[in-house]
Amino acid sequence: MDKRPVILAFIILALLAIGGSGAGIYYYSEYQKLSLRTKDPQVEIKEILDKVGKLIELPEAEEPTVATVQDAEQIRNQPFFAKAQNGYRVILYTNAKLAILFDEQANKLINVGSINVGTPSAAQVTPTPEL
Repeated sequence: MDKRPVILAFIILALLAIGGSGAGIYYYSEYQKLSLRTKDPQVEIKEILDKVGKLIELPEAEEPTVATVQDAEQIRNQPFFAKAQNGYRVILYTNAKLAILFDEQANKLINVGSINVGTPSAAQVTPTPEL
């Protein structure tokens, strides 16, 4: 009796088991990351700031305010938000007078500007001229 088909079948099953286990481990780790982000928003903010910090020098002595653009059409009339899309992140450093519009999906800075803060209701963002 030839044992080659049995050995070949065993090898194929072993490779499928290893591949399935690898995929299971990967998706479980991704699930854990997502679970941690939803339980603690600070984790998500830290991840965003880590990404932005690789693209631009961020103020170190200040904790920023991070928001998500929900309705870009409402804010497009402001020059800073002219290219804003829903889902973009807005990062505000009030002491450093810095505003950043960040596209997390493309890992790209859309706009960077200065904040003019007088009273809380009079805060304005002035875009940095494009080069």
